[in-house]
Amino acid sequence: MRTRLLPLLIVLMAGVLLALGFPLAASLAASEQQRVVVDRLDDAARFAALAQFVDERRFGTDERRAVLGGELASYHDVYDIRAGIFYRDNRAMAAAPEDWVVPYDGEGRRAFGEALLGRRSHDPPQVWPWQPDARLTIASPVVRDGDVVAVVVTDSPTGQLRSRILRGWLLIFAGEAAAMLLAVGAAFRLTGWVLRPVRVLDAVTHDIATGRMNSRVAATGGPPELRRLARSFNEMADNVEEALEQQRAFVADASHQLRNPLAALLLRIELLALELPEGNEEIASVRTEGKRLAQVLDDLLDLALAEHAAAELRLTDVGALTAERVASWRPVAEDKGVALKGECGAVTAWADPVALSSALDAVIDNALKFTPAGEEVTVTVVPGRTDVAVVVADHGPGLTDEELCRIGDRFWRSGRHQNVKGSGLGLSIARVLLTAGGGGVAFTPNAPHGLRVTVTVPRHAPAEAQDQGFTER
Repeated sequence: MRTRLLPLLIVLMAGVLLALGFPLAASLAASEQQRVVVDRLDDAARFAALAQFVDERRFGTDERRAVLGGELASYHDVYDIRAGIFYRDNRAMAAAPEDWVVPYDGEGRRAFGEALLGRRSHDPPQVWPWQPDARLTIASPVVRDGDVVAVVVTDSPTGQLRSRILRGWLLIFAGEAAAMLLAVGAAFRLTGWVLRPVRVLDAVTHDIATGRMNSRVAATGGPPELRRLARSFNEMADNVEEALEQQRAFVADASHQLRNPLAALLLRIELLALELPEGNEEIASVRTEGKRLAQVLDDLLDLALAEHAAAELRLTDVGALTAERVASWRPVAEDKGVALKGECGAVTAWADPVALSSALDAVIDNALKFTPAGEEVTVTVVPGRTDVAVVVADHGPGLTDEELCRIGDRFWRSGRHQNVKGSGLGLSIARVLLTAGGGGVAFTPNAPHGLRVTVTVPRHAPAEAQDQGFTER
């Protein structure tokens, strides 16, 4: 979730900083240029004041023009700024350099025209750092007796102006970058603070979904809404755990309490059978149903105990344990005329040996139960990178795709196999035992016919085992 939330926050913050940075950069450039324009206007005003005394109709004009020309020449030599005073007919009163004339087009001509109308060019076009050939032209009128008789024009290079603007922009960019880094750091902290309870809630939800019902959320951090959600989740988990515990207790108690009356009933049936003729079909049917009911009660008790007991994980030799279970079931297979083969190499994994043995017993029993005489059942241990699989493949009738989706459900049995002994709880018990230890069971067809059951246990130590100090060997 952080990878989706962070880019959104960063893009929004970058947009805000850019929205503030561009106007700030433009304002800085305009401010720097305005300083230069004001300075040039002051210079033009001084030259215009000197030019007011240069009147070709009066005596001593040449001397005053020479003084004005010297001022302009010094100004040009010191600042490298072209300056001149031009009459309305474009003739030069004085200019530096001497061959400089009024521009015939562009910004210079526009400024000259405004000055002839009595206005100073106080708002020239903005100069940007990427315009190396840009120049700043300022014009100011020379007024004598209320009339504009000449125009002072200055044409300045913009190298220093552009350098100052660029330096200002670099400072703005550095500030924006620092603000962006600070904002990204704040976004990381904010998203971590907001999403930490969500991650904890997700982890605890996964724990509960995998059978660790005592997991709870520590509602100590994050926004108030998420802390309330964590407390509500803990209350819900407590209620669910209590309901499941009551359900397990009821199943276990009911199974245990029903065994004694059922045992007494079966005994009375046996006594009654002694008074009936040998081979009575009704008493045989009652005896069979009684034994099936006893098996169902035993399986219910085993299921309740499997759901209640915690897995005692340890590093287990899965190959040796599987070979032991195959050897135990081989007499049963021989009695049915089924070949039970085992390929059990030495490989270790993390499992509860008792739970894994019970699960393998349920799976092998189911395979032998549905495999006809003359066929074979193979049990193979397959090591993987993250888990160890025990594959039990039979050559029985198999299951349809619809039946494969339901196999493992409690009390479910295929309609084609209702006459086969069983309660429909064996594979459910195996799944509960394996899930408690981080393993699992999967069902797939076995070519050309039959069922392939894959029992998996993890090769690496679960987090709980690592916290207790166990290590892999």
